[in-house]
Amino acid sequence: MSGHMTSGKDKTTVGRLKSRPQFLAVRAGESRKGPLFLLEVLDRKDLDGDARVGFTVTKKHGNAVERNRMRRRLKEAVRLSAGFAMKPGHDYVIVARRDLLHAPFDTLTRALCDRIENKPKQKRPSAGSRKP
Repeated sequence: MSGHMTSGKDKTTVGRLKSRPQFLAVRAGESRKGPLFLLEVLDRKDLDGDARVGFTVTKKHGNAVERNRMRRRLKEAVRLSAGFAMKPGHDYVIVARRDLLHAPFDTLTRALCDRIENKPKQKRPSAGSRKP
């Protein structure tokens, strides 16, 4: 199996983020929070470039076996369904949360697709910035 995840001739190819500077660059983009994971998205303004994805599972979420299992579940969810929703020229970093380990797989894939396709709801502006 190659390093790229594909879904047919017309579909989006999803590349991988591999270096620390690539991961850090995505932090400057928008964050979409959820109970199973945090999704960080950066628009590289490169319409011809492939979407790229990276996975982060910190040590506070368990031992190596559990962290690897969480990472494998995320990779499979992207491969099976979420890769189709990823926009070309965007970078995505998925930061796992502990609940990801025991969530049903269909719940995980649905949440991932929803978070990729839908921007987060706008928070209410603070009292000082309301328009008359």
